[in-house]
Amino acid sequence: MSEYKNPIIVPWDFSDKAEFALEHALNYSAISGKDIALVHIVAKSKEIEPALKKMDEKIEEIKQKFGRPVHAIVKEGNIFSTITDLIEETDASLAIMGTHGIKGMQKLTGSWALKVITGSKAPFIVVQAPPQEREVNDIVVPVDFKQENKEKLIWMHFIGVMFNCKFHLVYVDEQDKFAKKSIMSNIKVAVEYLESKGITYEINKLGSKGNLADKTIEFAQVIDASMIIIMTTKNIGTFDYVMGASEQKIIANEAKIPVMTINPREGKLMNFT
Repeated sequence: MSEYKNPIIVPWDFSDKAEFALEHALNYSAISGKDIALVHIVAKSKEIEPALKKMDEKIEEIKQKFGRPVHAIVKEGNIFSTITDLIEETDASLAIMGTHGIKGMQKLTGSWALKVITGSKAPFIVVQAPPQEREVNDIVVPVDFKQENKEKLIWMHFIGVMFNCKFHLVYVDEQDKFAKKSIMSNIKVAVEYLESKGITYEINKLGSKGNLADKTIEFAQVIDASMIIIMTTKNIGTFDYVMGASEQKIIANEAKIPVMTINPREGKLMNFT
């Protein structure tokens, strides 16, 4: 895969949601200069040749429609392991995948798609609709009591430099003293880090009633956010990452705001610059 340098990976199944993911990828590619690779997985080797032919037709259609070159990768394997292997093999910048909101999240939960997201070493952007605009302006970042929040900062710096955007750190005023103390500690660390990097941000307390997922989605709608960034949590006692109900709810938000999901990697960034 040496011909692709840190590509943007788009899992491809010829669906309308994959088309939406492609349109988002084209925007990110225009900003970052990264190649786009559509990845189609087949179950048997005999399916590779006809799939390549179909993919070549699609690539030509994309070139005619958008005027940008896109690569096609067809691999025998299974979605879970093959996509994550390709992300690591190509040192992918990020992956962008389309889903179908609440209905799609029912398929995500406990399925290959959720495993792909939590198994990836590159951030996954999950989209439900085509992009509304080319720019990435306002990004909402929910802050809770988890330690993983601190690892999110290095990605925020990375994205902030790339897109020259504004971050909105949001939190709920928890009643539990331990949770509240941890949240405020995470916010303090975030402020110090973002200011040291010259990244534009603001902090928004979303009241003391209601859960953070709902409040985050509502706030993102109000400011017409370009994206929400969340993190998975390391499963205690394993090297796996898990996604709770709140994270799944944010991904499946009815406002159809793109959501970037990041797995903590102890600050190690993939090559996006």
